[in-house]
Amino acid sequence: MARTLLPIGIQSFEKIRREGYVYVDKTPFILDLVQRGSYYFLSRPRRFGKSLFVDTLDCAFSGKAYLFEGLALTKPDSIWDFTRASPVLRIDFSGGTIRSADDLTGRLHRIIDLWEEEFNVKRTEGSPGERLVYLVPRIAEVTGKHVVILVDEYDKPILDNLEKPDLSLELRDLLRDFYGAIKPLDVHLRFVFLTGVSKFSKTGIFSGLNNLKDITLDRRYSSICGYTESDVREMFGSLMAAYDSDLVASWYNGYSWAGESVYNPFDILLFLDEGTIRPYWFETGTPGFLVKILAETPRSLPDLDTLITGEELLGSFQIDDIKPETLLFQAGYLTIKDVTHIGEKAFYRLGFPNLEVKSAFSSLMLEVLTKNSGTSIIQRNLDRVMSTGDADNLREVFYSFFASIPHEWYRKNQLSGFEGYYASVVYAYFASLGYQVIAEDTTNRGRIDLTVITKNSIWVFEFKVQSSDGNKGKSPLAQIQEKRYAEKYRADGRPVVEVGVVFDPETRNIVSWETGR
Repeated sequence: MARTLLPIGIQSFEKIRREGYVYVDKTPFILDLVQRGSYYFLSRPRRFGKSLFVDTLDCAFSGKAYLFEGLALTKPDSIWDFTRASPVLRIDFSGGTIRSADDLTGRLHRIIDLWEEEFNVKRTEGSPGERLVYLVPRIAEVTGKHVVILVDEYDKPILDNLEKPDLSLELRDLLRDFYGAIKPLDVHLRFVFLTGVSKFSKTGIFSGLNNLKDITLDRRYSSICGYTESDVREMFGSLMAAYDSDLVASWYNGYSWAGESVYNPFDILLFLDEGTIRPYWFETGTPGFLVKILAETPRSLPDLDTLITGEELLGSFQIDDIKPETLLFQAGYLTIKDVTHIGEKAFYRLGFPNLEVKSAFSSLMLEVLTKNSGTSIIQRNLDRVMSTGDADNLREVFYSFFASIPHEWYRKNQLSGFEGYYASVVYAYFASLGYQVIAEDTTNRGRIDLTVITKNSIWVFEFKVQSSDGNKGKSPLAQIQEKRYAEKYRADGRPVVEVGVVFDPETRNIVSWETGR
């Protein structure tokens, strides 16, 4: 049997097609985009196939018909004309790091120098934007054809320097001037496509290029990058046959931009190659600036997994006013779970896309939330206790953990007086172990603070922080039982454990732990 060639990390469409790697056909999207318009912007997280799609566009517009045999663009009903090749100007910021304004300006000048050499046109002068304004008409005149401009990772110079706001703003202004030069060239252009991770506000990088159609949240293009469930079954079915497809999907599927959900290609390809469930995508590195922002402005993990927002939070951000939720969505740590409309306004319910992200991100947030270095030991103890269903030992695990958090950390972070902090820590530990963790679990009588589902048991948690006057009021366990939260899971067959927990903001630990069944 021939070995299945997996295109792990390959961003060259030509290499994939020439050397026989598996290719999931994304060319129907190319045909659709060209039929509907000419100027597009697409935001997707890192390692999601943006560069491969841009390269595929390059090959299609360059007229390389031999690479598309058997794909949608060469089918009899396709209207794509490969004889109508266009000159393609491509800008790729995915490689290397820019550390200064001079670095960026120099990179742009070198790119334009290469274009002038490739098309044998007279050297232009001025800023990169000015040179582009003069160069594109000359290329169109020399070739007798309209020009295609493709920009991959347009925002990488800015994102690489977010920890230096002044430099980021300077780079943003340089890129704004350069990209803004594209708009007046419309008469000479056939197609323009920009990709990146983030979208900056209208007053930022796109203010000079405001004719771009943003297809990021267009449900028709939700699977323009990534593999759908049907893609995985059709193209990798022989490899997937050896695994529990539901388990694999729970770990790697689930990314959605208001439409059909997809797998991250990098993740599923590495899993199919190695055969071991691991956080492959997450292990490639979480941006340092994101960790820093989360450390400075911590967020409740249960709240992040049940976040409701309008499009204004998802659409863009400003360098000098970065909202963590926006970054988490654009970077792929949160995804769209559901869309509802109230009048003409859309509201999005966000959450972690899958177990890989929920587990790995929770482990990361444990460090941010606690500054505790004994995480792995506590995780082992926690897993052992959960497998036995011993609620009393579970209390001891968490009591010891909260007692180990350095006093200095609390002095610098005024979070210990809030129920959300304790709920976040408990949530993070359970989620980091890969358990099914449901925050704000809805029942017909109300919402459970936290439900944890393991192979052997189901745990229903209610949390409370003791008031400063010592008034305890109704206990959390009494609330669980009064509202009969556990009834939702009684028919499951696994034992249901009810746990009511009260934290004391003065001692910063558990002051009451009651259980029931």
